[in-house]
Amino acid sequence: MHRTNLKGFWEGFAAVCSIGLLLTIHGCGGGSTSTPSGPQIQSHIKHVVVIFQENRTPDNLFHGLPGADIANSVLDSSGNMVTLEPVSLVTDYDLRHGHADFVAMYDGGKMDGADEVAVGCPEGATDCPPRNPHFRYVNPQEVQPYFQMAEQYTFADRMFQTNQGPSYPAHQFLISGTSAPSPGSDLFAAENPDYPKDSVKIAGCAGPPGETVVMIDPTGDESTHQFPCFEHATLPDLLDSHGISWRYYTPGAGSIWTGPNSIQHLRFGPDWQKVIIPQTTVLTDIANGQLAQVTWVIPSGQSSDHAGVNDGSGPSWVASVVNAIGNSQYWSDTAILIAWDDWGGWPDHVAPQILNSYEYGFRVPLIVVSPYAKRGYVSRVTHDFGSLLKFTEATFNLPSLGYADSLADDLSDCFDFTQSPTPFQPFAAKFDANHFLNDRRVALDPDD
Repeated sequence: MHRTNLKGFWEGFAAVCSIGLLLTIHGCGGGSTSTPSGPQIQSHIKHVVVIFQENRTPDNLFHGLPGADIANSVLDSSGNMVTLEPVSLVTDYDLRHGHADFVAMYDGGKMDGADEVAVGCPEGATDCPPRNPHFRYVNPQEVQPYFQMAEQYTFADRMFQTNQGPSYPAHQFLISGTSAPSPGSDLFAAENPDYPKDSVKIAGCAGPPGETVVMIDPTGDESTHQFPCFEHATLPDLLDSHGISWRYYTPGAGSIWTGPNSIQHLRFGPDWQKVIIPQTTVLTDIANGQLAQVTWVIPSGQSSDHAGVNDGSGPSWVASVVNAIGNSQYWSDTAILIAWDDWGGWPDHVAPQILNSYEYGFRVPLIVVSPYAKRGYVSRVTHDFGSLLKFTEATFNLPSLGYADSLADDLSDCFDFTQSPTPFQPFAAKFDANHFLNDRRVALDPDD
């Protein structure tokens, strides 16, 4: 199903809920109001927390996870089966992961183009890149908190990023199920923004004049560029219209990882007060009994798992947030959804279903942590970022936005609401919450 099939829906939306009224809409999202599992979810889950990490695939980050579909080797562009080798979570190189890199790696479904992806090394680096830099998996000893969560609760090994590109459009899909510029558009924002020479790198509506983002059309053409400030309904709008509280924790207002900064009415309206900087505030808000009903948690570059940027603290950061919730009043009715925003150029062996010129992208990990998450369960149901939206819609009996959420499942196979709630056991990690609360370093904000 291509998004242009939703044009009529969005024209109707625009007629009834004009842009000027987006902040006061009620039931203008279209689609069904809930899924069959909605009543069960609503009676047990009162808080949804989405933790969005960066740039990994299941084959790269969860090598050896019991029961999961994880490959030990993948094809290269010459048709050779290459065995994956271990590498640290912290690397001095990064792999390119734009739309062209998706096309090269996907290679018509053969999934043999990982070595066609360019490698980036910092200036002055020695022995960079290493041998076979693409064909690597993270040493499991460095990411034990992730493994512990995945083994104790639910891990999804058919979770795909919705878009076939990098972080900026992925974070637009996270809050609204699309990177379209407006209702009814048949374009997607496909890449990260381009900035004028010597300008400040602020992504989105508050960005410098001359900033543009590449748009992809239904044929796959990427010749159109426009200023990255969009206007359409988002999940925050549905939450507002139904009196559901939300907050979006992020290290910086101008980051490509801060989705609301590219939606005009969110960036320049009263909802911008719900974008909380710095991201570590989520830890004190949980401790102070101030967790919103829906929460997005975005990491700093140091804690992001992003190759070439992170300092290895990502698993501890995620564990700190999960432990804070687990040890609080909120554990009994919270669902924590931990996902990664794109594949980061790393190899994966499972080909995605192609819906149109930009949906779906490659597999990314998903961990579901909740007292009602199935224990030790590996989900083989196809999920994508739209599933995070649809689960939230089902939890709070919201209408559909009509984008990726309308096609997605609602994660219901990841939960068992008949089981006895799982008591919380804290996850051991190298760093605790105090490490992040007391970290005075400037948050790194990579541009990919």
